[in-house]
Amino acid sequence: MEDGAAQRGTGADGVFGEIRVFVPGAHPRKSAGNSGSVALVGAGPGDPELLTLRALRMIERADAIVYDRLVAPEIVALARPRTQLIYVGKERNRHTLPQDGISALLVRLAREGKRVVRLKGGDPFIFGRGGEELETLADNGIPFEVVPGVSAANGVAAYAGIPLTHRDHAQVCVFVTGHLKDGTMDLDWDALACPRQTIVVYMGLQGLATLCRELVAHGLRATTPAAIVQQGTTAQQRVVVATLATLPEHAKAAALVPPTLIIVGEVVRLQAKLSWFEPAAEHARSRPGARHEDSTRAG
Repeated sequence: MEDGAAQRGTGADGVFGEIRVFVPGAHPRKSAGNSGSVALVGAGPGDPELLTLRALRMIERADAIVYDRLVAPEIVALARPRTQLIYVGKERNRHTLPQDGISALLVRLAREGKRVVRLKGGDPFIFGRGGEELETLADNGIPFEVVPGVSAANGVAAYAGIPLTHRDHAQVCVFVTGHLKDGTMDLDWDALACPRQTIVVYMGLQGLATLCRELVAHGLRATTPAAIVQQGTTAQQRVVVATLATLPEHAKAAALVPPTLIIVGEVVRLQAKLSWFEPAAEHARSRPGARHEDSTRAG
């Protein structure tokens, strides 16, 4: 059966309906009149070895790569020598290119007939504005596809030794952003301050004190375990574990810098027991020539 072919089927109520069958990854979304296309690709949380095979193939085939600040340089370096590299990274209140400008750039590059990779840290559909950019592509008839990435929540928590769910500690996991579109941190505190739930906060370093204060004010114990992880999955990873009452002061004393991920909940108690990643060893492994030295010793 061809990609996108239709079948007729009978539902439980006996009414015939049309079922459309798509083969994942076979083709980007098609549109007449465009020779170029855009692949929205997740680059993972930082460690280049967490890049997916599909993402690697897209990068190696790209004519142009539009990439963010959180994409590891080693991943950008996988592009072909003639690939056009365009940096559009954002920091708090400092954007290389406004979001509307990035979306317009993707449209223009695709209309030039290029195979474009829009490369984003983590997963593009989790606080990555991927949906906004695809809306623009769809409105302009640009073919696109999505390549999921290992999310920051999954990757950073794993490298920090903190399981996001656990039968003894948490049956619910919630992802929230600590920086809303209007610049506030006006979250649904009542929904977040629930027992047996893990809260993962993206972009929350600036509002860490507010986060901890509001969670306690809305019902969580001040002694609830909480952690903040700096630059997780990389050689610069640092993990600070405390409680809601003490995490802001500990994070300030550690002089952490973005990007960070905050994890709140009983699962944080397991961090000391389950910690396995050693940033110093990762730094040594990532040094130029380190792999050659290792292979020489092995021989």
